[in-house]
Amino acid sequence: MDTMKALVYEGPRVMNVREVPVPGLRDDEVLVRIEVAGICGSELGGYLGHNSLRKPPLIMGHEFSGVVERVGAGVEGFKAGDRVTANPLVTCGTCRYCRIGETQLCIYRQLLGAHRPGAFAEYAAVPASNVYRLTDGVSFEEGALVEPFACAVHACRLLRLRTDDRLLIYGAGPIGLFVLQAAQASGLKDIVVADLNEGRLEIVAELGGIPVRSAEESAPEGGFDAVVDAVGAEVTRRKSVEAARPGGTVLFTGLHEAESRLPINDMIRSEIGTLGAFAYSREDFETALKWIGEGRTNLLPWSETAPLEEGGACFEKLVSGPGKVAKIFLAL
Repeated sequence: MDTMKALVYEGPRVMNVREVPVPGLRDDEVLVRIEVAGICGSELGGYLGHNSLRKPPLIMGHEFSGVVERVGAGVEGFKAGDRVTANPLVTCGTCRYCRIGETQLCIYRQLLGAHRPGAFAEYAAVPASNVYRLTDGVSFEEGALVEPFACAVHACRLLRLRTDDRLLIYGAGPIGLFVLQAAQASGLKDIVVADLNEGRLEIVAELGGIPVRSAEESAPEGGFDAVVDAVGAEVTRRKSVEAARPGGTVLFTGLHEAESRLPINDMIRSEIGTLGAFAYSREDFETALKWIGEGRTNLLPWSETAPLEEGGACFEKLVSGPGKVAKIFLAL
């Protein structure tokens, strides 16, 4: 087993299946035979050539699950045949952020599918400390959703939501939908989700949220205790601020645009707090895995699975208009 099949990003809107070397395995790593890997919104930016982290040629893919193929000489606790998922954020373990449990801020962090070869391939090498066994009741597709759900768990943890809070979410993509479900798991009832995609707004309604079609010139009625911008465009960032009540909090997690103008003086006068939320800590990832195992979240009814060979077409579908599809998995 010297080579494997992989979907390689070779330039803007260019992805091809190639034969590439199987990743070498270090003593502290696990070689995972990939079953399914989800396409992330950040990878769509990379596919279009808008993401500086993703430089061709590259094997993307960081939302995945599979089966242990073999383990490094120093690995204990895993064996061939184990069903697993993995935290793709590889950190140093020794810097001040890792020591206090904020691993997502590690200054040496690396992401599978960006800094290291990812999971749009038959195999991926992952540090054993980042690998988690899946219980029998969790499917491979659910295992691949742990990573994006962990982002939502992290956002809700930072917001310190209370059960009587009014929450507004801009963006009904996977992260926005997962924030909706994480907030519901935290006891919130009054959750509005704004988007332009009618199909995804139907998903919001089916999940028990309040769908609102968002036009650029207007924002939902103000007075929200917390607002999450899961888009990352200047217009959604500005409208998020406008929708927050005096003393409310806006959390920015979308990375669509690098810079935005905001009404800072209004934010000062209304004492609107702001937070950035990037990825997740190890604790958030473990919480997401636990909640998925308990059946507290689900996007599978609004997901599709396609073979790896159709990966390029799947990326095109997601950037041109996915309709009522929240997630596409590529299957090996």
